[in-house]
Amino acid sequence: MSQHHFRREPLPRSTPATVTVFASPTSWIESEALAQCQQVAALDGMIHVAGMPDLHPGKGAPIGAAMASTVLYPFLVGSDIGCGIAVFPVKLKRAVPERLAARFPDLDRPLDPERYGDDPAWAVVDGDVPAGHVEGLGTVGRGNHFVELARIDTVLESGHASRLGLDPGDLVLVVHSGSRGLGERILRAHTEVHGAGPTPDPAAYLAMHDAAVRWGSLNRRLLAARVAHALGSEPTEPVVDQCHNLVEVRDGGYLHRKGAAPGDGRDVLVAGTRGTRSYLVAAHAGPEANHSVAHGAGRKMSRADALRRGRAKHTVEELRRTPVGSLVVCGDRQLLFEEAPTAYKRIEQVIRDLVDHDLATPVAATVPLVTYKTPDVAAGPRPERRNDGRRRGRR
Repeated sequence: MSQHHFRREPLPRSTPATVTVFASPTSWIESEALAQCQQVAALDGMIHVAGMPDLHPGKGAPIGAAMASTVLYPFLVGSDIGCGIAVFPVKLKRAVPERLAARFPDLDRPLDPERYGDDPAWAVVDGDVPAGHVEGLGTVGRGNHFVELARIDTVLESGHASRLGLDPGDLVLVVHSGSRGLGERILRAHTEVHGAGPTPDPAAYLAMHDAAVRWGSLNRRLLAARVAHALGSEPTEPVVDQCHNLVEVRDGGYLHRKGAAPGDGRDVLVAGTRGTRSYLVAAHAGPEANHSVAHGAGRKMSRADALRRGRAKHTVEELRRTPVGSLVVCGDRQLLFEEAPTAYKRIEQVIRDLVDHDLATPVAATVPLVTYKTPDVAAGPRPERRNDGRRRGRR
């Protein structure tokens, strides 16, 4: 591991691309992530690579980066096209984590399209499902995806928070998920023919890509609706919903974002970990940052390192209760260790870097109450609401 602070600097004359990493000297940035930024900058047609303070290595390309080019490279977006974070207000009479954790539905079980209307969550679907892809609808996925019940802990910009309808003490559902198998199918169809090279038909790729982005947003709404109904509340419209894995046609070129949220006047939830705060920010990033901001805390350890170190330091029971008193619903023990709060960078440093580089202004902080990763099989079947308000066991 090494720590660096990079300013915009030209690469060797063989390429005009530039690289900027928006991090302070005390920020944790791995040398491998920096090397990946340089490798991307050397690609044909690349103009500028902007690394966010949550920058970390990915599979062949950095995560936490926005990359502008005259050429469209699908692998720079990756397989989870449309992945993003949405925030939904939720009203509950009492927020007791122990009780609410037991009421989360099984979000590994997809909604059954053959039983459309049987689950009230289907009501949020307005029109056709993008790409006709019904497989996996209503599921959260693995890795760093989650659905979290959180409380607005601190409001830092009261005027902005009020415009969003958020006050201290309010409850929200934070949903982090993407396009599930759809995005993977799109990338695989490209890589099987072209590998990591550019797409020969940008219009065709973008048509599929845009459908996956819409699918991811719809799925976040479905996930929030399923959880809201299970907790005894009603679904609401998101106050924030920003995708951080996508390509945008901008200024006559292609702006690839991989783990970087749109930062041109958008409201963005920068996710911490299940044991720390997250921050809602008003983003105002300019062209130097490729109009982008961080999407989360960013990994500090690889999954293998987090698993090895976590098993040496923590028990499963310790990881189910976080330092802030929240609960984690996760039946996958390996995932508990891989996604431990210690595997990530300090969210406060990431936010400080965004502020110091004038990329965003913090609006409010959330603190988790219950973070759902996968069903806790040890807890047994969870009842789910019917349309008539009665309860039933899990099918």
